[in-house]
Amino acid sequence: MTKDFGVKPYLFPMPTYMIGTYNEDDSVDVMMMAWGGICAPDMVALNLEEDHKTVANLKKRGAFTLSVPGADTLARSDFLGIASANKMADKFRRSGLHAVKSRRVDAPIVTEYPLTLECEVVKFEDEPYGLRVLGRIINVIADEKVLDEKGKIDAGKLGAFSFDQMQNGYYATGEKIGKAWNAGAGLMKE
Repeated sequence: MTKDFGVKPYLFPMPTYMIGTYNEDDSVDVMMMAWGGICAPDMVALNLEEDHKTVANLKKRGAFTLSVPGADTLARSDFLGIASANKMADKFRRSGLHAVKSRRVDAPIVTEYPLTLECEVVKFEDEPYGLRVLGRIINVIADEKVLDEKGKIDAGKLGAFSFDQMQNGYYATGEKIGKAWNAGAGLMKE
């Protein structure tokens, strides 16, 4: 038996990403987002509402960072998604997080986040469903604590969490349950 829910944005997991920009006074602005992700080997897509302070910053600065927050920053990251920089100018300071300036793009890097993509804005697409921001990945940086013995990023060490729109929850991720492009390979044989 099934139950119909109508048109809802119910897909799981939804990523939790943190967009870092600078305000006009060079103070740090960071917001949490879930609607977006990788759209090409060197591109990300952010689906945002036009009235976010972050959107104004993206238009002025042409750059941003996109970070994966760890579960150890859950409360502070969630706060950055709740608080609006349009109404609370010091929201980043209140979060207790710290940032340094990227050497590659005009945007901040939050030092507590284990994985950060440094990006430049390529295009704004104003669509009937909202604003899409396309960004080119200039560089990826990762904290040494999330690297494996070969120096590669280990997703299991990120401590990442995903968003559940169906019940407004966050869920820890990280247990590796199979190898991509390999787990189903046995079914290729007749």
